[in-house]
Amino acid sequence: MGTRENEQSLTLLGNKKTVYKSDYAPEVLETFENKHPDNDYFVRFNCPEFTSLCPITGQPDFAAITINYVPDIRMVESKSLKLYLFSFRNHGDFHEDCVNKIMKDLIALMDPKYIEVQGRFTPRGGISIDPFCNYGRKGTKYEQMADQRLLWHDLNPGVETR
Repeated sequence: MGTRENEQSLTLLGNKKTVYKSDYAPEVLETFENKHPDNDYFVRFNCPEFTSLCPITGQPDFAAITINYVPDIRMVESKSLKLYLFSFRNHGDFHEDCVNKIMKDLIALMDPKYIEVQGRFTPRGGISIDPFCNYGRKGTKYEQMADQRLLWHDLNPGVETR
């Protein structure tokens, strides 16, 4: 896909009439072509204001979500990612479900070489939950990387101040 065609396929970037979905909306995610698929490099997104709802109580849950990935051919467009993450605002899911859902949706969207998603949820009831999930493409060095990162994802599991 050429650059001009690639830019025309992005419908959200620069759109001044953005619609914010009120519930989980993976369909808003968009991609663009990676101009450096021959290089391995990380892309990191930080979303310090992620919100979702507890599926039992309906109370809001707040988190900082970090997404790291090594792209292949397609990359996620950042405005569409913002809208996607915003769509969890009125969505009821447990913390672990949210981070796994985010990871799986991004894998389906862009087929990255490697991806990891971590949520650092603010404490409710005196306890915080910080789920981490990752994926490396099967049969490649990224699968081994995912195994190692999962084993060593939190080298300092001590108490954090928030």
